[in-house]
Amino acid sequence: MQTNVEMLGELQRRAHMSVAVEQIEGEILKRLSRLARTAKIAGFRPGKVPMKMIAQQYGPQVRMEVLNDAVNETFVSLVQQENLRVAGYPQIEPRQDSTDQTKLEYTATFEVYPDVVIGDLSGIRIEKPIAEVTPADVERTIDILRKQKVSFEPVTRPAGKGDRVIVDFTGTIDGVEFPGGQAKDLAITVGEGRMLPEFEAALAGVVAGDNKAFELTFPQDYHGKEVAGKTAVFSMNVKSVAEPNLPPVDAAFARGYGVADGNLDKLHEEIGANLKLELKRRIIARMRDQVMDALRKSTPIAVPQALVEMDIQRQMQQAAAELKSRGVEPTSEQLRPEMFREAAASRVALGLLIGELVRQNGLDAKPEQVRALVEESAQSYEQPEEVVKWHFQDRTRLGDFEAQALEQNVIDWVLARSQVAELQTTFAELTGVAG
Repeated sequence: MQTNVEMLGELQRRAHMSVAVEQIEGEILKRLSRLARTAKIAGFRPGKVPMKMIAQQYGPQVRMEVLNDAVNETFVSLVQQENLRVAGYPQIEPRQDSTDQTKLEYTATFEVYPDVVIGDLSGIRIEKPIAEVTPADVERTIDILRKQKVSFEPVTRPAGKGDRVIVDFTGTIDGVEFPGGQAKDLAITVGEGRMLPEFEAALAGVVAGDNKAFELTFPQDYHGKEVAGKTAVFSMNVKSVAEPNLPPVDAAFARGYGVADGNLDKLHEEIGANLKLELKRRIIARMRDQVMDALRKSTPIAVPQALVEMDIQRQMQQAAAELKSRGVEPTSEQLRPEMFREAAASRVALGLLIGELVRQNGLDAKPEQVRALVEESAQSYEQPEEVVKWHFQDRTRLGDFEAQALEQNVIDWVLARSQVAELQTTFAELTGVAG
């Protein structure tokens, strides 16, 4: 096999290859001969079918298989001979200018992985959040858990903040109803901020049985572009007003959240432990984002478009599945490849950087790291030992933990080579929970 590899760009290559026609024909004959021993054709005993009939029936398929195998073998041989790191799949085309009848000549156009040299990180500043879980964070979480079990009691007084109001409404613009401007039996918590300010204001002080009309001007940047910036008139019927009834924090409440003996101190301890684990995850996530940004900025690399296209296809498939799960049939307008290209290019670039960083510096996940992460995660279950045992019964269940450990190794490696500044913050700020 003779090859000639051309550079078409920073990552794109083209190779000219050939296979002897005599070799291909010989392999076709060999495979047809093997088929002839067992082929079953009406009127002939196995092994007695004339070769001419075997060639007529199986020849085209066998020829295609032999050609594909020959092309694959020569390309694999080229990759090994030239020590190439091929990204994606090659595009194979027969050579139109071939004049040698003794050879099958073709070209393979493909991309290679870029050479990655991690840049200087010493000038990169990374902020490391410093926070702790406080008793106030635990109490705030208990308040959230209470709200999850809230019940509502109907009242005859005017609606106030925190009350649940159930309404029917119809909105019109210039006297015409518009999509999304109607609702039946919609439950709204007053003061929660789910509705636009004018709608919230119209709910203040209403009582069951009220009928109200009010105007509402949609913001210019409203997500519904057909009504953005326009003024609508709403007609609203108040069907009920109810006040929240939060459950007491007692033994029954504790049992409802997994504390079998109803001990409130244990409930506080378990919530505190879970919050500490969540805090650790949030800090790692904040650090990860900064580290990945630092890697991208310090090490610009060319990205193989073949890998980008593959990632785009994966994203489109995931987006289509998500739409279908919500009962929406995806359209070509909703799933245009360009919508995913930037994210795909970024993800591929990061994958290449991290892969090379791990390879060069031995940052693979260590067994003891994986076990520690599994054990930590298992502490939130009633029988942590059984949870750990379950994960290690099947290595495929350890994938997420191995990824976490590898990611932490990369973060630590970057932090050791950059400027790290501690940033005092709070659990509430890191988790986005109102203080």
